[in-house]
Amino acid sequence: MTMNDSKIEIGFGGGCHWCTEAVFQSLIGVDHVKQGWIASDGPNTAFSEAIVVTYDSNLIDLKTLIAIHLRTHKSTTQHSMREKYRSAIYIKSKSQSAEVIAIIKELQEQFEESIITKTLAFIEFKESDEMFKNYYQKNPTKPFCRTYIDPKLKLLLTKFRKNIDLEAVPHLTISSDN
Repeated sequence: MTMNDSKIEIGFGGGCHWCTEAVFQSLIGVDHVKQGWIASDGPNTAFSEAIVVTYDSNLIDLKTLIAIHLRTHKSTTQHSMREKYRSAIYIKSKSQSAEVIAIIKELQEQFEESIITKTLAFIEFKESDEMFKNYYQKNPTKPFCRTYIDPKLKLLLTKFRKNIDLEAVPHLTISSDN
């Protein structure tokens, strides 16, 4: 596998794309995160908030990315905003689809409730306006960031610490009792 072969692109949708963007921007091995909306096919043609992640599979594997995704949004909960915040992993090939489905099935054992996250075809992407990109990096002390994004990043610091670029979250600390 050449270095270019190790760069893989996949989409994640769950909650607010500001939150999802911040989570994946903090990971070692994630080269780029594009924030916006993804549309799939069939009943999922409406655009839903999501991100596109380019990652280096030599530095972080797909299973870890999916585990992080499932832990940092309501992946087991149906709610009235699921059209806007679709719980999904958007794939670009049949082989990627099979891998994602197998990983979700394996990770299901770690959850009491059924995972509702769908594996969907990546059909179209609309990128967010520049003013909304890198929202957390630009505004880490805003109330939205402290209330919704910081808890997700703190969860990563406790459960996925070896995957976190600590320089990306220098303002967060973890208490000694965690």
